[in-house]
Amino acid sequence: MARRGVVLAVLLPALIAGCTAGPSKRPPVVENDQPASAAPTSTTAEVPLPPLTEPRSPGVDWTDCDQQTRTRLGAESPAYLRFSCATVLSTLDDPALPGRIRTRVSVLKAGNGAIPLVVVNDVDGEPGTLYAARIAATLPPALLQRYSLIGVDRRGTGESDPLSCVPEDTRSQLMGQDPADDDLEPLLDAARKAGQQCAIDLGGAQQAFDSWRTAGDLEEIRGRLGVPKLHALAHGEGSQVLISYAARFPDRVGRFVMDGVPDPSSDTVTVLGDLAAAQEATLDAYGKAVGQDAAATVNAVLDLLRPAPRVLPGGGLFGAGTALRAVVTGLADRARWPQLAQALEAGRSGDVSGLAEFVSPMMNGSDVSPSRLDGALATECNDTVERMPADQIAGLTAQLRGRYPVFGGLVTQQLAWCLPWPARTESLPTLSTSGLPPILVTSTLTDPVTPETGTVRAVQQIPSAVRVAWQGAGHGALTSPCAAEAVRAFLVDGDIPADGTLCPA
Repeated sequence: MARRGVVLAVLLPALIAGCTAGPSKRPPVVENDQPASAAPTSTTAEVPLPPLTEPRSPGVDWTDCDQQTRTRLGAESPAYLRFSCATVLSTLDDPALPGRIRTRVSVLKAGNGAIPLVVVNDVDGEPGTLYAARIAATLPPALLQRYSLIGVDRRGTGESDPLSCVPEDTRSQLMGQDPADDDLEPLLDAARKAGQQCAIDLGGAQQAFDSWRTAGDLEEIRGRLGVPKLHALAHGEGSQVLISYAARFPDRVGRFVMDGVPDPSSDTVTVLGDLAAAQEATLDAYGKAVGQDAAATVNAVLDLLRPAPRVLPGGGLFGAGTALRAVVTGLADRARWPQLAQALEAGRSGDVSGLAEFVSPMMNGSDVSPSRLDGALATECNDTVERMPADQIAGLTAQLRGRYPVFGGLVTQQLAWCLPWPARTESLPTLSTSGLPPILVTSTLTDPVTPETGTVRAVQQIPSAVRVAWQGAGHGALTSPCAAEAVRAFLVDGDIPADGTLCPA
């Protein structure tokens, strides 16, 4: 850990200055109205992109779910898009009973393109079915002429046998811990309650929810779709599933796109420091975009809530920690920045209803709409090896809070959440699988969920990866017309952009 100060000293100025890693010479810049395929193609790939092969004897029983999906979206969706739903059975792979228990995986098809493109989202974000339906309306239409999006609710989330093992009051405690509070015991107590209840409810299956086993679900889906290769697009932390798939089934890898990749570094101090820095940089970008003194506004809301948390209509408490999580959720989705600005202004007067909307999917759960926290907690804790002692978590929290006053105390809370969870005994999947076709990775200069510095480190470890770097802000680059066109050209035309290609904000 002695080297972490040097690492941060080198990386953080680069993040603030907006520099991106790339070739030794200046990478090409792709203008928003210029196709990304005009950039020079890479000549270093040893394995060509697999050809696009239409399905043979698909075994998925699709049923119409168009109206239900439009209702779930809560927004207008183009009339040319049609939505169908299905359930695929997969193996839970309970460590105690391997291969003996089946689990249901919910999938949704958006569009009628002949080639299926599987879509995986962040485990704590929208269920993959809903995410695929939403982005289908924003991706270049030419992409949907060739592909249909197959959104996947990851195991334990959405409608894929969702987990519901964390008591509702415990969820409120996990999310509500004030990042400025030096006493970690309330957070640790909530984490123990969550871990114990999930252990009781899930038994030996508690560790069956991870990215490695989710990759097995994708392989089951690939077979049912009737295609020889899996073509897939992952958003943010969902890239972990594609990395696991490549490690498990390298000969089945088709055309992969990863929109942001979690930092693979084992240096927790660096990873969390970069995350807090990226969140504060995104807050600054948001403030400039909406004309708000963002840091001052957020701090005013937190100062109001610290002595007097609000009681939500369902009875849960909404305090400083929950408010700050709402802000991060809002920062991640650039389309919701105006909504976040209104919610924060209302919060300064004590009205937190607008902010509560951002975190309601995580805090509240029902049979119809399960909480996103439970499945995310299980997956993210099972996907990590390190269990940092409580005193070290407290020390790291104080250290990062001193450097990043808004978010430094928040980014370490996940360490406490996972502390009571059984430690992973299996090795993590490697990023360095050889013999893969080119993989397109997009990064976002100011990303509060998968910071660009971490995505760059991941690309450096993936032998066949090429990166398109969007100079914008928010979680994921697909909102950039330039980056979306690069994705279309890669998936449809097989055009591989030069590594380090820049897309302007």
